Amino acid sequence: MTRLLIADDHPIVRAGLVALFALEEDIDVIAEAATPDEAVFAAEHSNPDVVLMDLQFGAQASTTGVDATRRIRALDAAPYVLVLTNYDSDADILGAVEAGASGYLLKDAPPHELAAAVRAAAAGESALAPVIASRLLSRMRAPQANLSSREMQVLKLVAAGHSNTDIATELFVSETTVKSHLAHIFTKLAVTSRTAAVSAARQRGILR
Repeated sequence: MTRLLIADDHPIVRAGLVALFALEEDIDVIAEAATPDEAVFAAEHSNPDVVLMDLQFGAQASTTGVDATRRIRALDAAPYVLVLTNYDSDADILGAVEAGASGYLLKDAPPHELAAAVRAAAAGESALAPVIASRLLSRMRAPQANLSSREMQVLKLVAAGHSNTDIATELFVSETTVKSHLAHIFTKLAVTSRTAAVSAARQRGILR
């Protein structure tokens, strides 16, 4: 019997998943969690084999599913973590995998695929949705633009609609410095405008 912990901030989603797994004779939902911290606590004290983990837990949560995954995988006799989420950006996928997730599925996965993924995770196998596996392979094959932390700050402010003057004020630097950072960002992303930079960064999963 596979012991399963479900971590999701939406009660209706949790109820639906509990009902779904009630139909599986070899999977037993032994605990639920509505926040990342609850998920870590339950993983430590309920002894699940697999944790089914969402990535985002609402504005009230101070941490994310990726943070919880990392903490859970650091536990003694750590359970496997299977991500089930609506988010499919490269940044989300890589963050979860790097944190130690055994698998990554989207919430539109059919029930039989989800049950099979839980069984695979419990057996220590990888369980990636085909579209996720394809995205990871594409990212591994493609040259990556490595933006510095300061360049990321500038790009996020650009994406939020801030002008160069606003960005300079926000980061306590000169407008010339901001323009220099933008020039480096444009070069790394192979674009020639602010709009194109934001679009390219989102396509590559650098920005959500």
